[in-house]
Amino acid sequence: MPRPARYTVDELLDAAATLLADGGPAAVSMSAVARAVGAPSGSMYHRFSTRAALCGELWIRTEQRFHSGVTAALSAPDDPQTRCVAAARFTVRWCREHPNEAQVLLAGADALGAADWPAHLTAARRRLHRRLRQSLAELPADADRVNAAIIDIPYSVVRRHLLAKRAIPGSADGIVADCARALIPKG
Repeated sequence: MPRPARYTVDELLDAAATLLADGGPAAVSMSAVARAVGAPSGSMYHRFSTRAALCGELWIRTEQRFHSGVTAALSAPDDPQTRCVAAARFTVRWCREHPNEAQVLLAGADALGAADWPAHLTAARRRLHRRLRQSLAELPADADRVNAAIIDIPYSVVRRHLLAKRAIPGSADGIVADCARALIPKG
């Protein structure tokens, strides 16, 4: 009977996210993650075949967690304006509550070697994006306004704080909500 794993995939990915938040994408390596959790470096290769696989898993897990909240807000049985406000506020709140994972999203998939990810991770990313596009398409509002309200503006508001590695202030919630309300008509 094989010995049970001492470290879960989530623990390893959490360590990778912390390394990225502290030192950027280049800080994420198989040996650095192993050191961070106190695991033998060889055990990393039992979970992830390559650094690209590790980085791809980190990205997909992060994007899934983020998208689940955005799509939930967009799928609520409210009017389009209320749904867009909720999605915009979710972005700010999620980034505040998950600063390491927010740094992963800020770094971007390309910085995490997306071109070298295993096929199953690339396919998973396409599925995530397809679900988000479907949620956006269900809103009966101008697509450019929706994108500005729930993607462009919240991203801009949190980005400068994430780059400076500062906490996102409480005022950010009201800013993105006001902008979403201004962009998406009530109804």
